[in-house]
Amino acid sequence: MSDAPRTPHPAPRTPHLAPRTPSVLASTMRIFDLSLGQMLWSRRSVFLGLLLGAPVFLAVILRIVDTLHASGFRVNGAAVGGSTIFGMTIWLLFIRFIVPVLGVFYGTSLIADEVEDKTITYLFTRPIPRRAVLFGKYVAYLACTVLLVLPSVMLVFFLIVPTGGGSIGAAFPALVADLGMLAVGLAAYGAVFALVGTRLKRPLVVGLVFAFGWEPAVLLFPGYLKRLTVAYYLQALVTHEMPQDSAVSLLLQVFHEVPSVATSLLVLVAIVAAALWLSGRAVEQREYVLEQ
Repeated sequence: MSDAPRTPHPAPRTPHLAPRTPSVLASTMRIFDLSLGQMLWSRRSVFLGLLLGAPVFLAVILRIVDTLHASGFRVNGAAVGGSTIFGMTIWLLFIRFIVPVLGVFYGTSLIADEVEDKTITYLFTRPIPRRAVLFGKYVAYLACTVLLVLPSVMLVFFLIVPTGGGSIGAAFPALVADLGMLAVGLAAYGAVFALVGTRLKRPLVVGLVFAFGWEPAVLLFPGYLKRLTVAYYLQALVTHEMPQDSAVSLLLQVFHEVPSVATSLLVLVAIVAAALWLSGRAVEQREYVLEQ
């Protein structure tokens, strides 16, 4: 037998495993966590605070006036209760102005701000799907706006509804419906304008024209064009009735023809899903060339 030392066999090589790319959901949550704080402490938050403080300021003035004048509020000589005034505030301030404005200013900037600040390339170099960047920032927008809009609505509710002998308990179910409706509106407008921000140049201008030009215009006329707006479906979720014997009702006659609640909810969910899917595809396919 040979006494020659045996050559040890080399250890088996462990195959090199490439790092796994996180799922879209996990990546979305990472971007959401990163973006929420930035949104809450951005310059837009100052604008958001002023915008949402205006209805509260008006509600305080109305409460003071109601306290000083025992006759209460009157429109064309008829007494108007606090619940009716709150409903008018929801219609004219929140639905027709505040919710579209927030959707335009935040939705169109989800990707545009990153391009303008030249930080989009840093996000895209992370091992995450590109579309998760948009989805995470959209969820951050929704959380930021909902958490700030809903307290503003509640403050207005508790300030205005008791005026004119109104009962908070009787009007509270309508408040819950209003909060849900506003959250749906913020989701729909944000998704639509996120699509505008990823597909078009000058998205802010296009968004403002759509929200305050196209939508109010087509709602005034009969036909099918109003079905191409978010406001047409959102108005069906409002539970407040406007006084028919006052001049205010003339401002809201355009909202007489509305679809059913079930149809509106289905269409709004479809709008959000389709707009986010198309926005995600646009982010995945677009080449972002940053100007020097």
